[in-house]
Amino acid sequence: MDLIVAKFGGTSVGNGGRIKKAAESIAKEYKKGKQVVVVVSAVNKTTDDLIKLADDAITCNLTDRQHAEIVGMGERTCVRLFSATLESLGVKSTYIDPYSDLWPIITDSNYLEAKIDFDKTNEKVNKLRNLLDQGIVPVVCGFLGKSGNHMTTLGRGGSDITAFLIGECLNANEVIIVTDVDGVLSTDPRKISDAKLLESITVDEMKTLATHGAQVLHPNALDYKHPKIDAKIINFEHGDLSSKGTKIIGPKDYKPIDLYENPVASITIVGKSLLNKVGIVSTLSNILLENGINLFKMNPHHNSITVFIDSKDANKAYELYHDHVIENKDLSSISRDKDTAMFSITTPEINEITLTHLLVENDIEPVLINYTKTEILLFVEWEFKYEVSKLLNTYKN
Repeated sequence: MDLIVAKFGGTSVGNGGRIKKAAESIAKEYKKGKQVVVVVSAVNKTTDDLIKLADDAITCNLTDRQHAEIVGMGERTCVRLFSATLESLGVKSTYIDPYSDLWPIITDSNYLEAKIDFDKTNEKVNKLRNLLDQGIVPVVCGFLGKSGNHMTTLGRGGSDITAFLIGECLNANEVIIVTDVDGVLSTDPRKISDAKLLESITVDEMKTLATHGAQVLHPNALDYKHPKIDAKIINFEHGDLSSKGTKIIGPKDYKPIDLYENPVASITIVGKSLLNKVGIVSTLSNILLENGINLFKMNPHHNSITVFIDSKDANKAYELYHDHVIENKDLSSISRDKDTAMFSITTPEINEITLTHLLVENDIEPVLINYTKTEILLFVEWEFKYEVSKLLNTYKN
């Protein structure tokens, strides 16, 4: 029997009419013979209103435990409303909040940014199967967790995490994120009016978009996206869980620490005030493009620009760049440095601070470190590749 986890965001349950429409979409799948777990956020703006009330009343004396208890009332109220609405439609349902015996999401004791204990959560989530086998639709609070006898929260966007986590633990067929947009667009439609709806997007692409500001999905939720579980984002306005929306594909062959297999050559072009010269960077990039040479990284400075390419292409690129330097009055010389090893690091356990300490403690000087919100690109001299690889993997584990 197919099992669906459907998560409804705050806007999609923003008033009584929307709650009824959302419940009707669940009832439709339920009557097709599917098992459904519902995850709900607080009614739109409820959490913000509760935070403001608490700040106005208590100001700086509010403890983290009290904060979690107060903001969690939005989800705790919404599950009761949603479950009751389902039952009014003839669907057997029960709500589950952190004080229910069947509460599944177990965390550490950080009240406001709790980390999930996956093993304990997996054990608890599987107890929901008894409800599902009895034809009951559990409606679970998103965003919330439990540590001992106390309620915790997973941070903003935590309901997405709840949905994918339950989907992973129950080996669901599909996780459906119901929100206030048709899916993932090619860009922010408030900035470019003809933004296009994407039929599909990979996990890596979605995580990058979400990390850099796209609010359609919490990036950490995708850590629990299993490759065999279908997932999509749809608009609540359709009132139909079979709506197309945007499919989330993958992940495929995810490597949190990935060493590029070949040596990477670095070539440095020297000149004066290069960052102030229009077209210098694009010309250097186009020389590689026109000759079928893949560019891994370009590192521009005021008086030099370094490019990183596969070492097999280094001799050809070196000659092309030398010819260009001779002909260009803004450039003076060119040099090739030692070959490097290139690491892509995407595990959250290694960040800018931990990586710096790790290298310093082992007397390894990096050639270049490039940090983004989703990835660290590390270049070290080729001779250190095995040592650095061992350090990174040992630290991660």
